[in-house]
Amino acid sequence: MSVEADITERELTHPWEGVLIAPVHGSEVGVLVLAGSSGRVERERARILARQGFAALAIRWFGGPGQPPGICEVPLETFTAAVDLLRLGGARRIGVLGFSKGAEAALLTAVHDPRVDVAIALSPTSRVWCNVGPGRDGAHHPYRSSWTWRERPLPFVPMDDSWAPAEPDSGPVAIRGWYERSERTFARSLASAEIPVETARADLLLVAGGDDAMWPSLPYAEQLAQRRRSVGATVRLIARDDAGHRQRLPGESPAPASPRFRYGGTPEADALLGRAAWPYILDALGDGRAAADGR
Repeated sequence: MSVEADITERELTHPWEGVLIAPVHGSEVGVLVLAGSSGRVERERARILARQGFAALAIRWFGGPGQPPGICEVPLETFTAAVDLLRLGGARRIGVLGFSKGAEAALLTAVHDPRVDVAIALSPTSRVWCNVGPGRDGAHHPYRSSWTWRERPLPFVPMDDSWAPAEPDSGPVAIRGWYERSERTFARSLASAEIPVETARADLLLVAGGDDAMWPSLPYAEQLAQRRRSVGATVRLIARDDAGHRQRLPGESPAPASPRFRYGGTPEADALLGRAAWPYILDALGDGRAAADGR
C-alpha cells in the first residue's frame, strides 16, 4: 500500500458522533479507531488509515448525547454496533485499533465479538479498571467498572485514593505510580479483572513504551502477550524502552503538551516507536501476516 488512496468522509451523528473515512473505491477491510480518555473522535488517525486503503470508523464512545458522561459502565455493545456498521459497508476483515483506555476497549471487544479479526492495542492495560470521571448518574464515587457487557458490569480494579504524587505542586503529574499502588492495594481484584485475551479469536498486536508515565503499559503488554503464548495464540509486541504513553504514527501531528499529566518518553522516541509499529499495523489489518509471534 505504498500509493495513498483518495478518500471520502461521512459525518455520523447517530447512534454516536463520529466519522467514516474510506477509500473512494471502497475497502474490504474496516477498522474501528478508538481514542483514549480524551473522548475525542480520532479523525487524523482515521484519515491516515483510510489513505492506506482501509475503511476507518472513528467514534465518540463516551461524553456524547445518550452516553455516560465519563468512562463508567460504557456498554461494549457500543463497539460491536460499530463493527455492525463496518460489516454493512462491505468490510470482510475487521480490525479494532485503540489507544490507552481505547486499547482496553479494543481488547475487550475482540474478546466478546468473534467477528473481530485483529485487535491493535496502543499503550494497553492487561486488566479492566474502574471508571475515569463521573458515572451515568454524575457521581465519581464509589468506583464502578469502566465497562458492561449485556448490561452486566465487568469485574474491575478500583483506584487507591490514598496515593499522592511525590511532587504535587511542580506541574504535570505522572500517575503511573497510582496504578501500581492500586494493584498492590487491591491485589485480590486482579485475577477477576484480567482481560482474557487468550480466548479471543482475533490476532493481537501490542505497542508499548517502557517509559510510559501514565500507567505501566509495557509490563501490561508483556502480560497480555504471555497469556496469548500460554495457549499458542498469535501475538506480536512492538516496544521501545525509551518511549512513553503517546506513540505517534507516521503522518500524525506531534502530541500536544498537557498541563495536567506527564506521559513519559520524548517526541523523538514516541515517533520512532510509532514508525516501528506502522508496517506491522498495516500488515495486520491487511492480511494478518504480522500476527506471527514476536518480541
